[in-house]
Amino acid sequence: MCDARRVTSEPAPGAESRAAPDTVALAKVVARQRAEMDRLRDLAARAAVLDQAKGVTMVLTGCSPDAAEEELQRRAEAAGHSLLEECWITLGTLVPAMAGTAGEETPAGRSAPAAEPDRDAEDAEDTPADLGPLGGELVRVATPQDLARCLLAHLAPEVDADAVMIYAWLPAGELQLIGHAGVDDVLAEQWRQVPPLTGIAPLEALRTGQPRWLEDAERDRKKYLLIDPPGRWRSRAWLPVRTGDGPDACVGVLRSGAGPFSPRARAHLEAVARLCAGRLLTIGIRPHDTADASAAAVQAVFDALPEAAMLLAPVRTAVGAVEDYRIDAATAQAVDVVGRAGRELVGRRFRECCPALAEEPMWQGLKDALATGTPYESEPFGRQETVDGATELFNYTVRAARLGQGLVVTWVRHGSSDRQEQRLADLQRLGSLGWASWNLITHEVTWSSQVFALFDRDPADGPVALTDLPGLALPEDGPALTHAIGELLARGRTFDVPFRVRTADGLRHLRAVAEAVPDSAGTTVEVHGVVQDLTAQRSAELALVESERAILTQHDVLRAERTLAGLLQHALLPLPTRPVRLAGLRVDVAYLPAQSGVHVGGDWFSAIELPDGDALFMVGDVAGHGIGAVAAMAQLRFTAKGMVITGSSLTGALARLNTLLLHSRDPHGTATLVLARYDPAARRLVWAQAGHPPPLLLRDGQVRYLDRPRGMLLGASRAPDYEEGVCRLAPGDRVLLYTDGLVERPGESIDRGLKRLADAVLGHTAEPGSLSLGPLLASMLEGERRDDVCVLDLRVPAEPE
Repeated sequence: MCDARRVTSEPAPGAESRAAPDTVALAKVVARQRAEMDRLRDLAARAAVLDQAKGVTMVLTGCSPDAAEEELQRRAEAAGHSLLEECWITLGTLVPAMAGTAGEETPAGRSAPAAEPDRDAEDAEDTPADLGPLGGELVRVATPQDLARCLLAHLAPEVDADAVMIYAWLPAGELQLIGHAGVDDVLAEQWRQVPPLTGIAPLEALRTGQPRWLEDAERDRKKYLLIDPPGRWRSRAWLPVRTGDGPDACVGVLRSGAGPFSPRARAHLEAVARLCAGRLLTIGIRPHDTADASAAAVQAVFDALPEAAMLLAPVRTAVGAVEDYRIDAATAQAVDVVGRAGRELVGRRFRECCPALAEEPMWQGLKDALATGTPYESEPFGRQETVDGATELFNYTVRAARLGQGLVVTWVRHGSSDRQEQRLADLQRLGSLGWASWNLITHEVTWSSQVFALFDRDPADGPVALTDLPGLALPEDGPALTHAIGELLARGRTFDVPFRVRTADGLRHLRAVAEAVPDSAGTTVEVHGVVQDLTAQRSAELALVESERAILTQHDVLRAERTLAGLLQHALLPLPTRPVRLAGLRVDVAYLPAQSGVHVGGDWFSAIELPDGDALFMVGDVAGHGIGAVAAMAQLRFTAKGMVITGSSLTGALARLNTLLLHSRDPHGTATLVLARYDPAARRLVWAQAGHPPPLLLRDGQVRYLDRPRGMLLGASRAPDYEEGVCRLAPGDRVLLYTDGLVERPGESIDRGLKRLADAVLGHTAEPGSLSLGPLLASMLEGERRDDVCVLDLRVPAEPE
């Protein structure tokens, strides 16, 4: 980024706070300097063109100079042209035959070149194309680059031209490319500066004042240094252009076709060169002393400016797009990235000196200012600068205004007061607050713009007095605000009052905080206050209160439901207080409800002795919790017992229970179940399961899970397939029936849980008793229980009792 200033010493007192010069005003100052130089230059240009056109008219009509000027004026009025435009058009219609033969004086007072002996007489009599349309087009040409494009558009169909180059002849004798068309930018840059050497065709044309016709590339290459990409242009013409007493520019016409220019083409090109003279004088080729004086005058203005500024001229591509800017003038405070300042920057490219400013969006802002004429001002940006050895951050703004065909760009450094004001504005915006002040002596009221926004009040309506502030609040909130203001005015008490106002966007919650400023006698003379928008916070508070209320209500409902479900479960599923004997087995029962949540689960068991002396054991788990789960548990428990007691097989009972769950009026979902029937005479345990974990067998100090027969959980399929499994027990055997709450843990596979249970059973082989399951359950159920746990512990006595 281009430094905005060069820091060499402590700035003068008050210099930082002094306002930077207005960019538009600066542009006007420079414009006045340029306007005077342009006025003088235009007068000289008009005089030169008028003299040439008068000379042509005198030759054609044989009239006097005054009559020639009157004739030109009459033609201009008849055609609706200006006198200058009519002069250009008259010069454009000039033909070589009218310019006289060798030795005759041309309208410009110069001897015409002698006719070449090898021209064909018949071709010499051909009339060149009408140059009137070209003269009209030249009226709209503003730069040498535009002139090159205009000439190529005209000459391409007339003489098969493929490219046009325009060189200016500088005082030191070198050439500078000022316009080109049909030539790529790389080649143009390579040939932009041509030193005053021999063997340069355009230089020879300028030195002699005669065109140079290069019509044989191989022959011409031996004599001249050609601008010649391999095989591209095989013939070319260089035509000197007189803009003053002698030639100042040279127009090159390059063709890809080989062979000589016809006499008609030569005459046409010479007429075009004469037609370009007046236009080049006004747009690009000026007397060098005049150009130097103009540049010096502009630079003198910039030398006197106290702030960083540059005058930029656009550098365009072949299609007219701005690719860079040339620095034509700069102040001493404008410093580039390598420390060059002021006059050292003149003539250099803007991208080279200030690369950081050549990025979006600032670069686009400069282009828009140049194209539309609307001044541009960038967003503030920070720059680190060293002042007396200390690094300090300064904020800058870039401003640009169009001046003629260029731009005046200035850097404005914001002082500490500007930064404080910006910070205060940011604070009000980010904090959704604004400040207000009431002077009780002068009755002056001052509000920041944010206060108007908070009250949704048009700034054109002005602020309101302190005592009128309650009138802006809702009627129910006004009295509290009125009382607070009265206490502040009477007793000087600071207040902090919330209130509401109605805006176009709806109800807005505001907070007013104000304090009194007393005089030496203690009387309040001024009030300073802050108004803050609390709508978002208030909305969040109300939403939180409603959420808490809903949670408490739901918690009460769930607590009541749990109590009811617990009572119902206890009534339906009474727990024995000590081990019981069924069909010769010692049976321990454990039921532990979940510790998390407020719902009662659907785990259940049943252990009864059948009429034929066998024992029936069931352990099940209904999906879900609450009253529905308890109801489904009761239905399955009692129905299963009834089916088995009345003679149903275990698999038949499971199939009917599945149908019952599917066709229930209020189906609760699914359930798992294990049914086991024990024959004491044969010590035979027959069992079936529906999606339930398998029973665990402990025998002779070893544990294993019984092989699960096929069986799908209840309520999952309309055509389930259930099978029975058989296990013969021996004295001392121990069988555990349990629900999945005993072995399942979050994030752990069921296989890992089953292994933990097997290991725990091996570690707790105490004699049966009322607390025999306690150590086992304690080791399995570490931490908080998230599900109910139900266990049946069946033990075969070691000795017959």
